[in-house]
Amino acid sequence: MLRTDAARNRARILAAAQDMLVEQGPEVPLVEIARRAGVANATLYRHFPLRDALLAEAIEGIVANVADAAQEATVREDDPTLALCRFLHIAAHERLAALCCLSEEAVGIRPGLVQQNERMVRAAQLLLSRAQQGGQVRADLSLEEILVAVAQFGRPLPGASWAVTERFSPRIVQLYIDGLLVPGTA
Repeated sequence: MLRTDAARNRARILAAAQDMLVEQGPEVPLVEIARRAGVANATLYRHFPLRDALLAEAIEGIVANVADAAQEATVREDDPTLALCRFLHIAAHERLAALCCLSEEAVGIRPGLVQQNERMVRAAQLLLSRAQQGGQVRADLSLEEILVAVAQFGRPLPGASWAVTERFSPRIVQLYIDGLLVPGTA
């Protein structure tokens, strides 16, 4: 078990890595992650001696949050279309885009990431299927199409700041959702 300060440093490193993965991609310098986390390089390497281990754990946390959101939406929302919409907004907010940059080698060293991703896909597929069966969401959509699109909504455009992305992302996601609905059902 980690000391309180060590656990806090580890959490700060992971949070910084999650943000910077989406901002800069998988080649983000570890020294920059340490700087943003407010820790020394040695502290980062003590917790994560391998780059792929840090990236995989950071992304595992993102996917776990999105999987939790998908499962929660199935339970909390009676309306299947609203449940799907809730999930899509959260997936974009959680920056699911980070998953796109992970190498297969990194996935191989994190069986938990594979499990979290499978959990997310199962829950998201259930949300989509229910919304499609309700007749309000287009029947010709696949989960893969939706996840690829939503992953892109959490990424900043080149030259755009995070503040701009955060400000406009919910509206862009809503416009996308409007396009998923069967005409005349909204």
